[in-house]
Amino acid sequence: MKNRRVLVALLSVVVLAGVSSWSAGWFSPTETTIHELAPGVYFRKVLNEPEFIGCNQGWVVFKDFVLVIDANFPNQAEEVVKLIRKTTDKPIRYVFDTHYHGDHADGNPIYTKLGAIAIASENSRELFDTKGIAGFEQSQKDKPDEYGKLDYDKPSLYFPKKLVLDDGTMRVELIYFGHAHTAGDAIAWLPKHGIAFTGDAIVNGAFNYTGDSDTESWIGVLTEVGKLPIKKLAPGHGEPSDGSLIKTQKRYFVELREKIQTAIDAGKTLDQIKKEIDLPFYEKWTGVNVRERVENIEHVYGELTDK
Repeated sequence: MKNRRVLVALLSVVVLAGVSSWSAGWFSPTETTIHELAPGVYFRKVLNEPEFIGCNQGWVVFKDFVLVIDANFPNQAEEVVKLIRKTTDKPIRYVFDTHYHGDHADGNPIYTKLGAIAIASENSRELFDTKGIAGFEQSQKDKPDEYGKLDYDKPSLYFPKKLVLDDGTMRVELIYFGHAHTAGDAIAWLPKHGIAFTGDAIVNGAFNYTGDSDTESWIGVLTEVGKLPIKKLAPGHGEPSDGSLIKTQKRYFVELREKIQTAIDAGKTLDQIKKEIDLPFYEKWTGVNVRERVENIEHVYGELTDK
């Protein structure tokens, strides 16, 4: 269709710019960009400055339907539906929530009202039933114009370890590796293309939130994900990258834990650690001093001291 040809022409420019940025570490935090990572495989990188508008998303066009990866907030889901309609008129049959957080799943009702089925890992079910709905109800109070008329719509299809969508033209494997950013994180892996949509198990920049995490287990998850032959990586937040981003993400947690453990062994208090800890590579990667991510320092300290 004409609209798709126009969009693809524009996407080709974005993709070429994006590929060079992967190796150069270039970031565009004030821009929302669309990348066609492969024919029929799209990645929407959302801006995070001057305001946070949600997570990155993707969609995959199968022979007869569309799979959306991460629902985002409701208003962003509405934007993605419009973008999908510029690339295909096929029905949106599935929306995959990589985890329960509102910026990844609160947009579910926008898709389910179109007939889509929301999917997530079995290990996220309890989180949707508790923290997920609590966060949604709070957003109904905080953002009545966006949330007020919506009902919380948690996934209706859960899978234990893997769920495969394959129609002979496209194959997407939804895989649960273990407790990472949350207890229920899962990724979308396209083995024919070497593309991984990782949700917040892997992000590109200072976006790690550890409140629901187990960082020791998270490191193990990253090790397993790193065994996949990933050519292109679509993170939950930040710019697209390649498989090397896994090592960078893993290095942050390994070195953060090592630094904090060394300080604990030396008798340092949490306050001292927060003032003294230094990870130069992290600032080079993210542009943010590691000491600014106070919640992550506190979380890891708690894990290592059982406090």
